[in-house]
Amino acid sequence: MITTRWTAVVAIGALSVLGLTACSSEAETDATTSPSTSATAEATVDNSASEAVLEDITWTDGEEDAPTLEFESPLTVDATAARVVTEGDGDAIEEGALINLAYTVWSGEDGSQIYSTYETGATEPVTYAEAGLDPVLYEVLQGQTVGTDFIYASPGAEDADGNMSASQYMAVTVDSITTVLDGPEGEAVEPEEGLPTVTLDDTGAPSIDFTDAGEMPTELVVQPLIEGTGDVVEETDTLTVNYTGWIWDGEQFDSSWDRGTTASFSLSQVIAGWTQGLAGQTVGSQVLLVIPPDLGYGDSDTATIPGGSTLVFVVDILAAS
Repeated sequence: MITTRWTAVVAIGALSVLGLTACSSEAETDATTSPSTSATAEATVDNSASEAVLEDITWTDGEEDAPTLEFESPLTVDATAARVVTEGDGDAIEEGALINLAYTVWSGEDGSQIYSTYETGATEPVTYAEAGLDPVLYEVLQGQTVGTDFIYASPGAEDADGNMSASQYMAVTVDSITTVLDGPEGEAVEPEEGLPTVTLDDTGAPSIDFTDAGEMPTELVVQPLIEGTGDVVEETDTLTVNYTGWIWDGEQFDSSWDRGTTASFSLSQVIAGWTQGLAGQTVGSQVLLVIPPDLGYGDSDTATIPGGSTLVFVVDILAAS
């Protein structure tokens, strides 16, 4: 519960499952950046008809290698589906790898392009892990390498008025792989007095104790617990992290550790306390953040977080790209 909602639902939010429950700073509570729940359920659906539809789509490399998809419209699918167009010849995609995807998105209604990472200049990171990833995406990338091109299709969604949106088709290339640390790497830092005490279990998952904490801070607190030796994080970076979050009174409300997979997201898509607190830190660091309401979710209730809450996070920065 740290991200704002993706501005383009047609982007990889329809493709990747970042394993991250997302609530925006505007207190959106309908919650997820990705189809992890629906995609898992959909895995039991026969999508052979949708796979057949993809055979009628032509992939063409356009300007600056941005792919174009050509098909007769309108074109619809009733389930997610994917097919490999060209196998790559780069590094192998292994379980847990952070893969960076470049893609264009096309409307099944009229065949028009509706999104392109080639125009934004930023690839989309996706953690390749069976836990939490769309089963169709996981399967199509199994055994593939950097450079692989594939088409991914997703059906339309019904809005509150019962209207269905158009199916979407994505021309996706595995652009690169980013190395992700297994855990924090660096020098331990003695925290300032008056902060909550952080303890790690045998797996590295944090717990927190407020017994000896002083008064609740009213401003952002950024306390490195381990100072990493990797690259400096920029505000425009996409990070891969493990994290746990608590309300100041000690109640935990979110944890990537509990989900069993790391989280990847752009620092431009998170609450302000994360952007300000993590920019300038280094890869390999473990950071304690204390975030006041004005840099978190404000005065409105957000999912299980009461309005006006001061939040505490322990964040392991495992990669930045």
